[in-house]
Amino acid sequence: MIRFRFNTLRTGCATLLCVLAMAGCAGNRPLAESTSAPVVAPDYLIGPGDNVNINVWKNPEVSQTVPVRPDGKITTPLVEDLPASGKTPTQLARDIEKALGKYIQQPQVTVIVTGFVGTYSEQIRVIGQAAKPQSLPFRSDMHLMDVLIAVGGVTEFAAGNRATIIRNIDGKNQQLRVRLNDLIQDGDMNANVAMLPGDILVIPESFF
Repeated sequence: MIRFRFNTLRTGCATLLCVLAMAGCAGNRPLAESTSAPVVAPDYLIGPGDNVNINVWKNPEVSQTVPVRPDGKITTPLVEDLPASGKTPTQLARDIEKALGKYIQQPQVTVIVTGFVGTYSEQIRVIGQAAKPQSLPFRSDMHLMDVLIAVGGVTEFAAGNRATIIRNIDGKNQQLRVRLNDLIQDGDMNANVAMLPGDILVIPESFF
């Protein structure tokens, strides 16, 4: 009876250790191995620095391209200080139609964004040992390689395989490990993970 209980206890402990080891391995997986679901990019939000092409059907005199000011507003003929930042092009078009409705009967407006910058919350930020650390406008289907090309790669002092992406998930910032060296030096496309608006890529310095 004692021997039976000891064997049962030993078997149970071994099973528990295996489960804990598997859980630990899962928590340390690179981002490329832990996110297999397709990434769906949200609708583009207009930001300061963008240019918006406003076309009012059959009213060329009030159709023009205007910049979004640093305060996030635009000014067009007949419409002054209209908030644009944080809105989709469709939302802005409806707001312009409402404002123009005081002067034009049933205006039909189309908004096309050019010179993309986007809101700060939508931009990709690259800090640390990048050749050119900077903020980048997010683009649909943007991946890690696209970001590295835009910033000119990493410096000779970068610890590429210790890089992380800080990503807001369900309102909480989480650090997700990525493997820049494997992507750049070995061409491992499994390390070419998808980026999301608001991601922060942190490239640390290697320790000698």
